[in-house]
Amino acid sequence: MGVRRGLWWSTLLVAGLSCWVTFYASGGLTLESITKTEMVLTILGGATVALAVLRTRSTPRLWGSWPVVLLLVFAALSALSVVWSVAPEDSWRDASRLFAYSAVFAASVAFVRLAPRRWPAVIGGLALAATVVCGFALLTNMFPGSLVAPDRYARLQEPYGYWNALGLTAAMGAICCLWLGARRSGHALLSALAYPALGLLLLTLLLAYSRGSLVALAVGLLLWFCVVPLRLRSAALLIVAGVGAGAVAAWDFSKGALSSEGVPLTERAAAGHQLAALTVAMLLALALIGAAIGFATGRHHPTPAARRQMAAVLWTAIALVAIAFVGALAHSQRGLTGTISHAVSALTNPDAQVPPNTPGRLTAVASVRARYWKEALEVFEAHPLLGSGAEGFNTAHLRYLDANLDVRHAHGFVVQTLADLGIVGLALALALLLTWMAAAGRATHPFNRRWAPWGEWLRLRGGGRVGWRSEPTPYPPERIGMLAMMCVVVVFGAHSLIDWTWYVPGDACVALLCAGWLAGRGPLEYAPAQVLALRTAGRPSPIRAALAGAAIVGVLVAAWTQWQPQRSEEASQQALALLAQNPTRALSEAHTAVSRDGLSVEARTTLAAIEAYTGTPETARATLEELVRLQPSNPESWSHLGEFNVEHDLARNPSAALHELQAAIYLNPETIAPARIDPPYANENSVTIYNDYVLALRATEQAATAAQARASVATELKSANASPSRAARSARREGRRRSALRSARSRSPRAAG
Repeated sequence: MGVRRGLWWSTLLVAGLSCWVTFYASGGLTLESITKTEMVLTILGGATVALAVLRTRSTPRLWGSWPVVLLLVFAALSALSVVWSVAPEDSWRDASRLFAYSAVFAASVAFVRLAPRRWPAVIGGLALAATVVCGFALLTNMFPGSLVAPDRYARLQEPYGYWNALGLTAAMGAICCLWLGARRSGHALLSALAYPALGLLLLTLLLAYSRGSLVALAVGLLLWFCVVPLRLRSAALLIVAGVGAGAVAAWDFSKGALSSEGVPLTERAAAGHQLAALTVAMLLALALIGAAIGFATGRHHPTPAARRQMAAVLWTAIALVAIAFVGALAHSQRGLTGTISHAVSALTNPDAQVPPNTPGRLTAVASVRARYWKEALEVFEAHPLLGSGAEGFNTAHLRYLDANLDVRHAHGFVVQTLADLGIVGLALALALLLTWMAAAGRATHPFNRRWAPWGEWLRLRGGGRVGWRSEPTPYPPERIGMLAMMCVVVVFGAHSLIDWTWYVPGDACVALLCAGWLAGRGPLEYAPAQVLALRTAGRPSPIRAALAGAAIVGVLVAAWTQWQPQRSEEASQQALALLAQNPTRALSEAHTAVSRDGLSVEARTTLAAIEAYTGTPETARATLEELVRLQPSNPESWSHLGEFNVEHDLARNPSAALHELQAAIYLNPETIAPARIDPPYANENSVTIYNDYVLALRATEQAATAAQARASVATELKSANASPSRAARSARREGRRRSALRSARSRSPRAAG
């Protein structure tokens, strides 16, 4: 009874922490929320690791240690990339995120040692959290303008502000609900509630119009049905929930007020209330059906013959659907091969037309990702070994832009890693993946096979058998749970190949929690009681106390460094607020901001602005020149210096301002693209740079014209001084002739007489 009560508390704790990370950190793009989230995760993770060090004994194998070490090395490489990064500020913040993720992963590995029986609480808590998040997202569509500000798009995107992140939450939660509803153990009521929960998640996934999440869920379901023996139970749950969610989604798609962009709020609200009524009816129906199925299967277990018949019917239905799909493609306008060729071309064409944010995008293939991937590979070609620095793609890809598209990430982990950290970063990520797969395989054995131990390889000459051996393994409840966690991680990994959702803490922490648990669990031959037996009794040894203390100190230092960018931004804002009333104190706050985060562009530009305001423009210019020296590949640093020189030094040195603005435009040619400077969608910053560039260009031309005129006058004066005119030479010759005549006359006899 105590264990069951502990599972309930653990489930609520996991769900509550996951929901807090999701709702507070949102999409992970706001500095204040992401900073506090990273600090909390880092401190909690470090405290869990320290507790595990104090409470457990050493064992011959520290399961999961290699993935933990390699993830920390990957985070350290991101921090070290500040040295060569095109945007050191972004690289440091990305390293802070990775250290927080490392803490979550390490805490999950350590928590297995502390509470190995709590694995159902992990999966159940994640299922509950996903249901809460997706329920909130649906409520924003049912009652638009009540929970969040109204949006012109019909796609669900809250609480992340990004529809694909929401779709991934639904996809990972769907795997957890499959485990909840298909397992043989557990309370029958919870199994019945898995039906409406899964229907809610699938409905959210469809209304988010997230094609990548659908593909990732399909990959996870394929793996689930391949490695989990609960296929008929899972199929029943998936079909029933899918039919319910599909019916409501089809009704939603048919309503223009819910599926079109720019619909008036009153129309969308009226249709949203109807959607709420239909959703409630769907949930009630699915709950009743789930209870009925659970009651029927609980009283009368299907015989082996009935199982085989149902499996045959299921496979026949799948085959008929596949044949119908292929037949529809074959009878289409382009034919089977032509349709496939056109789809591949649309998927890989960087100039393909992006589908609108309507339900029709679910069947569209074209995507703008091909353009992002192309730019990422161009950045990689320019920085092949170490990349452009962690999250450097956001700055480095601007040089290769050929369209007015604002994007921070490359929408793909592989291409993003190549662009950011080069071959070294990708090799380290692959090593991390391989070590995690080896560690997770000990707890899952997904294909009932196992690699021969190292000792067999050493005894190869003596007849030892090596290779990937077949080793049938039973499926106790814990192994089913471990396989469910593995499918959750695979869904996240598949989605990360085509999107940037690993930057979203609410999604990434779910995958890290499951991945860490799998890595730290070790072989299932060690029962939870045996793992608990590894705990120490009494006071820990001095070495363990020292290691735990070092872990606490390390996470506190990491949390302090994670806090500095936020403290720097707060000081910059305070400096601007004080500028009008107290310039001296404002200047002091600006210097504090730079001291807290010397890599921040905002801190140095704020300091330069205040220095110029207080009457020291030369000092302000030196501050901006230092920014350019620190970030010479960042167009933002060049544009700030150029704008300053246009405002303060255009008459004296226009060519310097022109050179600096030309550097900014070279690094980001789209800065002055017509789409950015022409109304009605003109970008204020682009318009400012364009106007300053025109002023600097005209001033430089005028200065060049004036210099040319002065040079011409100087040349004439020099010519006049060095080469007298013909008239002057004639006059001098005439003067010399007359002087000679007078002299001759004075010496003649007539003159003497």
